[in-house]
Amino acid sequence: MADWIRHAVWWHLYPLGFVGAPAQADAGAPVAEHRLSRIEGWLDYAVELGASGLALGPVFASHTHGYDTVDHFRVDPRLGDDRDFDALVAAAHGRGLRVLLDGVFNHVGRGFPAFAEVLRRGPAAPTASWFHLTWPQAWQPGTEPEYATFEGHHGLVALNHGEPAVAEHVAAVMEHWLDRGADGWRLDAAYAVPPEFWAEVLPRVRAAHPGAYVVGEVIHGDYAEIVAASGMDSVTQYELWKAIWSSLNDVNLFELAWALDRHNDLLASFAPLTFVGNHDVTRLASRLHDERHLPHALAVLFTVGGTPAVYAGDEQAFRGVKEDRAGGDDAVRPEFPPAPDGLAPHGWDTYRLHQHLIGLRRRHPWLHRARTRTLHLANGQLCLEVRGEDARLVLALSLDDHTTELPAPEVTSVHAGTAELLRPGRPDAAVRLQPHGWAVLG
Repeated sequence: MADWIRHAVWWHLYPLGFVGAPAQADAGAPVAEHRLSRIEGWLDYAVELGASGLALGPVFASHTHGYDTVDHFRVDPRLGDDRDFDALVAAAHGRGLRVLLDGVFNHVGRGFPAFAEVLRRGPAAPTASWFHLTWPQAWQPGTEPEYATFEGHHGLVALNHGEPAVAEHVAAVMEHWLDRGADGWRLDAAYAVPPEFWAEVLPRVRAAHPGAYVVGEVIHGDYAEIVAASGMDSVTQYELWKAIWSSLNDVNLFELAWALDRHNDLLASFAPLTFVGNHDVTRLASRLHDERHLPHALAVLFTVGGTPAVYAGDEQAFRGVKEDRAGGDDAVRPEFPPAPDGLAPHGWDTYRLHQHLIGLRRRHPWLHRARTRTLHLANGQLCLEVRGEDARLVLALSLDDHTTELPAPEVTSVHAGTAELLRPGRPDAAVRLQPHGWAVLG
């Protein structure tokens, strides 16, 4: 894995929504508006937040939401063209921001040329082997086959990952955009693709781009085994994501402590991509029952091991509920104003909290592979020791309605949050937290 990822904090955005692109389009249409350039106006905002990388959702030609790709080699005409992409990458790199692209390689849209050829020519199509097809016994021209889909969505045609031509295509796409300046890939729905496919593709890509970072979207399963078998650098840590908000809502920090023990096991082999929000889930500010606990979630995100990602808008405490219906993602994928000065005033305190915690994170890059140890645990109280490379921090959380005192051996200072130190520097040192308080200690 490239050394630069050790210092990475991603600012993740969903481009089609961010720039207000139309919900549907002809992926072959000419570019009518160069919307991708709007993102450039937000790069200084990302840098000031403390991010070191820009993680982009889908930017390739599609019919609707970007995950029904029809041309992996073309920028979505609703966003712009190659020149717009090149300008965005150059502007990001000029500010020290890496660029991560979203690769949708488990499935394609119905307009994808290889599938369109199947619909035109039937079983004789040279690209028929790219898909899992079932033809009627008495096939006639114009008759569609049944085909495997992604999670039952008729517009998302699953690729056959046992077909060598598919592996060739995916490797060529990944190399093409890395050649153009991208620094890595998020592999969408990686959990639905056999790890052996990535084990074939990624060595080819890394032969030309050894510094590229590759993280897979994996929701469930044996994370460590998937990383080992696939050759990816990392996967998404959904288990920890769920434990953070759920333990806060239920006032059950035993759940979080258990998940962090599991997280420690993962860190022995790789650094997971950690997050408290993304483009597929209800926003944290809407998910939490008690808004006083939003800082607690962020304190966990930025002090435990892994590579943190902030979903654009979460740093402003945006609200939005994901719903399981057509258009159910819209609330968590809104259009942003043309520039940061168009944001509502009430979100800037949360932005400044992110700045403070990200700054703490980046001053302690050893946190990337740090392990945690529980010093104190109750339903509404948790004190964690975070260690790595002969360095140490202590995270103290309280969900209680009363003042609490938690053991914090040998701490001498408060790095973030609000707390009173008792007997600082001594083995019996403790920290006093106000109701629903939190602190990062050193």
